[in-house]
Amino acid sequence: MSDTATRPAPPAPPKSTGVAVTTAIWWRRALPMAALYAVSLGIALTLAALLVMMTGASPWSAVEALYEGSLASPAAIGLSLDKAAPLLIVALGTCIAARAGLFNIGQEGQLLIGAAVFTTIALFMPGPGPLVLIVALIGGALGGAFWAGIAAVLYFWRGIPVVITTLLLVYISAQVVFYSVSQSWWLQEHLPTGGVMAPQSDLLPEDRWLPHFGEYPGLNFASTIVIALVLTVIVTVMLRRSTWGFRLRMLGMNRSAARRAGVSALVFGGTALLLSGAFAGFAGAAMVGGGNHRMQPGISENSGWDGLLVALVARENPVLAVPVAIFFGMLRAGGGFLASTGVPRYIVDVVTAILVLAVVFPPAFRLYQRQIATRRQAKALAAATSGAAA
Repeated sequence: MSDTATRPAPPAPPKSTGVAVTTAIWWRRALPMAALYAVSLGIALTLAALLVMMTGASPWSAVEALYEGSLASPAAIGLSLDKAAPLLIVALGTCIAARAGLFNIGQEGQLLIGAAVFTTIALFMPGPGPLVLIVALIGGALGGAFWAGIAAVLYFWRGIPVVITTLLLVYISAQVVFYSVSQSWWLQEHLPTGGVMAPQSDLLPEDRWLPHFGEYPGLNFASTIVIALVLTVIVTVMLRRSTWGFRLRMLGMNRSAARRAGVSALVFGGTALLLSGAFAGFAGAAMVGGGNHRMQPGISENSGWDGLLVALVARENPVLAVPVAIFFGMLRAGGGFLASTGVPRYIVDVVTAILVLAVVFPPAFRLYQRQIATRRQAKALAAATSGAAA
């Protein structure tokens, strides 16, 4: 019998070795990304401070004003939640479309159409208030889905890019909304005195408002944030745990492979785009029902655009969209207090844009690095192959 046969087998490596190696690899990848985020955010905050100083105000005073308007009191916290809710709802719809590989950027227009449909139903539909409210909310979502459906039809029928059609439809929706609040037969305000009528709708009856929790000056907020959080849970589960969500991911990653697997781009991609519009339309309906309680041309306050930014910063992750939306809501709520420091209100929008760029830059830079590395490997492989052939 040989020594090889009698030699005992070497001991198996401990199970913790694989875990330790995996952890080390994760830290090796995570630390450079964390450092890149820190540098990017540091530069963004420095630029924001310089912008504030150029207006003649103190950066610290601006920070204090933002804090006073967003977190200093229970009422301010409630306002931040109210501002964050529609952004989160819009971001959830954006995440759905992005999973299918469709980049919808027309949320602003879909939100406006949803708000107009909601107001029309809430003002003209007879019946008990709660029932009318539910029907109006559903109508607002359907209005947003219809507006996104125009882009879906043009894309799957004529191949027109979704980015172009959804963007152009934003400008058409703004004109439609302005027309609706300028016509007495539609949504224009009716004054009993016969005076000059403003381009806005009548105030909704109180029984058709979304429920409100708390009272000023305590913590008070509309039920929109509760609805948004419930929708976040539903969307997260559907995207991560359902067959429908798996097929959406497959479609977004590789359309050819998805088609061979029986995943229809028309059915699943079209549904994703319609749902994205429906979420934006529902956000517009909730802004009327839980906020101003009347339709106005500027009611969106760029919530559609900011909701899109929330989804981009969260990298199309519904769970990460929650804190990002709250952060954006805090900026919106605190922006109104900047006037007391002499800082123009639009500076908040500029600072928000800088912060968004700071958060989006690290993953984009890493993707660029990977593409460069892949190209170099391809060139090296081609050179080695040609040398071996020679």
